[in-house]
This record gives sequence, structure tokens and C-alpha cells, in this order.
Amino acid sequence: MRVALTGGSGFLGQALSARLLAAGARVCWLSHAPEAACGKVPAGIAVRGYDQLRPDDEWDALINLAGAPIADRRWSAARKQRLLQSRLVPTQALLDWLATTHRKPRVLLSGSATGWYGNQGDVLLDERSGFHDEFAHRLCAQWEEAALCAQQHGVPVALLRTGVVLHPSGGMLARLALPFRMGLGGRLGDGRQYLSWIALQDWVAAVLWLLHAHLDGAEGDAAQALTGPVNLTAPVPVTNAQFTRAYAAACARPALLPVPAALLRLGLGELATLLLDGQRVLPTRLGEAGFAFRFATLEAALAAEATA
Repeated sequence: MRVALTGGSGFLGQALSARLLAAGARVCWLSHAPEAACGKVPAGIAVRGYDQLRPDDEWDALINLAGAPIADRRWSAARKQRLLQSRLVPTQALLDWLATTHRKPRVLLSGSATGWYGNQGDVLLDERSGFHDEFAHRLCAQWEEAALCAQQHGVPVALLRTGVVLHPSGGMLARLALPFRMGLGGRLGDGRQYLSWIALQDWVAAVLWLLHAHLDGAEGDAAQALTGPVNLTAPVPVTNAQFTRAYAAACARPALLPVPAALLRLGLGELATLLLDGQRVLPTRLGEAGFAFRFATLEAALAAEATA
């Protein structure tokens, strides 16, 4: 199996690349700065620039995860443009290559996020649900719209609407570990906003499962059922208050310092919506297609991460 991957040096890309290598896949990272990416590349992975793509390149699958982190800094106008372009430019590079290549890949798995749904309170959401119009939605929607253009070249597209991925090596848990272990954790705002999460092991397993459904499965209906939006979230979303209690318990520390919503809005501006708003998202299509989560509950995931 030959896989080309954008965003390979990121939190998710590195975890996925390790599993692909372990399974015997040939992996190539695509990057706008291949020299810089080479400093992070594990043994066995090739690195290419987007401008080095050739019509005679052959990959069985494309996985598109490139994009600047959405929660790293305040959303100024310049930062919003950076978030958008860091997703659209790599996606367009893949589309430009698809227009020239002699042998099309069999699938494009393209990144997105549960932010596509926007803030909808405690409403249960799945892939058939609508959206609330806000910046996070527009960012995801434009990224998805660009990726779906691969269908014009005969390449099926699955959109990976990923929730908050949990693992101590990166993402949200890496940021929360120190304050919670010092007993300085607490809920955000009133704590009633929903968190749609997934353990890193399940995220990687789901992506590989989708990949093999296209590469190993029969042509036709089975593969078509796994195109379009696919929610990569655990089946039991939790509120921020529930998450705070569970993570504090996993750290064997109290969580007695709630952060007022007004303080978050003052310090983070519009970015605070990521912390104070939420989506209660279900992985309906994965469940209907037969994917089995290893960590279906937050407590099970946190217990596993504590020994990771």
C-alpha cells in the first residue's frame, strides 16, 4: 500500500504514519517545506515538496491533514486567513496533481472537524445534521468543498470530521496535563458545553479502517457508503463539566478552579468560542458501517492514556 500524506509531521499525522509503517505501507509526506519536515520524519518515510509532484507518481491513497493549529492563538483577521490558506493551498496542490496524474489514487481521506456543525448546544448531531454559521463552520466548509473537487477526477472522498483527539503526547491533554496535575484544573464557563472527543488510538484505527474499506473492499456500494462526511468521535460525548471531573479523577487531583466565561472571552476573543461552545456529535456512519471503538467512554480512554 502506497500512501501520500499531507500534515504528516503534526500530532495526528505522526501517529497515523507510525501505524501505516508498522502495517508495511510505503508512506510519503508531502510538504510546502520538505527541508524543514525532514527534521521530523521517522525512518522509512519519504518527503516531497508539492512542487515536486509528477504525473507518473503513483499512490493508492491520499490523506490530507495539513492545516495550521486552530487553537494556538487569537483569531485576528490575518490569523483566520492563515488558518484557511494552510488548508486550501495543500488541498489545491493535490487537486492540481490529480488533474495530471496517469493513475489516480483510489481514495482521498481529507481532514475536517466537528466545528463544521458550529455551536448547537445539547442537540444531538450526526452527518445528516445542519450547521450553525460561524467561523469554525466556514473554515471547515471551505476545506471540505475544496477536497470534494477530487471527485471531478474520479477519486472518492471521505471527509474526516474529527472531534477533540485525546492523548498525552499532544493536543488538548498535553496542554491540560500540568495544571490538572497541580490541582489547578476546573470547568470552563458553566461547563454545560458538549465536548465531542475521540481517543487517539480510535482515531488512527478509524482512519485505517476507512482506508482499507476503499483499498481492500469490493467496488461499488460498500465503498460509496464511506464517502462524504464521516464523524470521527467517540459514541458518548460529554459536557465540559463531566470531562473536568473525569480528567481530575484520572490525575488523582481536585478540580476546584473554574474559569469564568467572561475571562476567557477577554483573554482569547473569538477563539474562546472553541472552549465555551460545543457540539454533541455522534459517529453514526462509522457505527452503521460496523466500526468498533476500543474506547467508547471517556473514563476508559483516560485510564488507557494514563498508562500510555
